[in-house]
Amino acid sequence: MDQYARVLDDIRAFVRERSWEPYHDPKNLAMAVASEAGELLAELRWVPSHEADEWCRDAENHGRVADEIADVAISLFMLADRLHVDLPAAMHDKLARIRVKYPPEGEATPPEPRS
Repeated sequence: MDQYARVLDDIRAFVRERSWEPYHDPKNLAMAVASEAGELLAELRWVPSHEADEWCRDAENHGRVADEIADVAISLFMLADRLHVDLPAAMHDKLARIRVKYPPEGEATPPEPRS
């Protein structure tokens, strides 16, 4: 069993042990992803961009950020599982599409904002 499958099995067991399945519809899980992402953002809110890498290397800050990243990932894994999305495959497919859209030629430029 690969690492993704082991984590997903562990998440499923955690949810099942608490009988949380009725609350894990796609809308609620998408909201959980957004909420957890907001908590991750809150950790870095007032850190100047040029200091962010150093700030995150501090052991205490790193631990809090790692916890929030894990919360985002767990919520995202639960959403993908609920919607029967093979998350690693979806990520590989998306990377293949954006490689075409943003080739490595020349200087790197950020994507155009959506209107």
